[in-house]
Amino acid sequence: MSLIDRYLLRLALWPMVAATGVTLVALLLERVLRLLDMLSNSSGRFGFVAQLAVNLVPHYMGLTLPAAFFVALVIVVNRMNQSSEVDAFLAAGVSLTRLTAPYLWLAAVLMVVSMAVFGFLQPYSRYAYRAVLHSAQNAGWNGLVPAETILSPSKDLTVTTDEADPAGQKLSRIFIRRITAGGREEITTAGMAEVQRTTDGRSVRLMLQNGQQLRFNEKGQPEVLSFKDFTMQFPISGPAKLLRARGGDERELTLIELAQQATSRHSLISRGALKGELYGRLARALSLPLLPLLAVPLGLAAKRSGRAPGVLVGGILLLGFHHLVQLGQGLASTGRAPAELSVGGPFLVFTAICCTVFFTSRKRPGETPVGRAMEHIGTAIARLRANRRAAQASA
Repeated sequence: MSLIDRYLLRLALWPMVAATGVTLVALLLERVLRLLDMLSNSSGRFGFVAQLAVNLVPHYMGLTLPAAFFVALVIVVNRMNQSSEVDAFLAAGVSLTRLTAPYLWLAAVLMVVSMAVFGFLQPYSRYAYRAVLHSAQNAGWNGLVPAETILSPSKDLTVTTDEADPAGQKLSRIFIRRITAGGREEITTAGMAEVQRTTDGRSVRLMLQNGQQLRFNEKGQPEVLSFKDFTMQFPISGPAKLLRARGGDERELTLIELAQQATSRHSLISRGALKGELYGRLARALSLPLLPLLAVPLGLAAKRSGRAPGVLVGGILLLGFHHLVQLGQGLASTGRAPAELSVGGPFLVFTAICCTVFFTSRKRPGETPVGRAMEHIGTAIARLRANRRAAQASA
């Protein structure tokens, strides 16, 4: 690589790393909070949440990498343009294509990384995430009773309390509903209770104080028992069975497995769903080399119209492309459209837009159809404001 290549790549490296890191951390934090809320009743929930967060990294990395790369390029090119470095390069005979070349090589490397993430890391991490989530949701009751939470360790037992200490062992105003072995309902309430696990760790003992118990005898008649001290013992439920084997969902298959099953006649997943998932992953990975063709002209155009319009237009295009590919995968999986058309169509349209923006900007860098459209919109808004002010002044 020449000195120019190293300089341009060094400028783009840290903004891309920062944008990727900030976006990834923000997405993971939001998801972790939801997982903590969902698994609040599970035993060992913090360990489960940590495992789930690790398995979410490949998924969010695939989402953030294209956006972070695009934003970093727009920021770097705009910064160089504002400091007249781009003008110096162009005056020295360095063309716009030459300035974009190192970013195209970087995009090719990121495409390979994205192919590995989409094709192999995401399928395994998606299944691992579902397996950990399944284990967390079916981990069983650990003998603790959180405050203001309805616990159902089994279909025959429901426990809730209004107040509990941080350890979930000293309870106030507790309510217990149990179905006995004979199928009769039993309701127990108490002012205070203490939770103790037995020495074998297989059951939990509730030491109830100042309460009442409503139960039905063999004749079906209700009986009320008032007590000062009462002891009840419940078994601690164990974990449920393990999750099914990997491969029941097309998103859990690698690229090689998708290609093999798409040509097989014995796959349990429809061929449309397999092809849609395969082409969708390829389209997302192959879109990375197109981003410099869009980001560099928009970054140059930002000198006159500002950085925000370029980032906004590029973000809309990326978001639209992502959702159109998702829509195409859905149409292919339901058999309403062939995957080659429903997924390949948005990719070809996005390719045409990126190439048009870049090649129209080669002769006059900074002037793109997007930039001209934003200028026309800005001019129209300015006219509307001027007309409104004139109308208010005349009134």
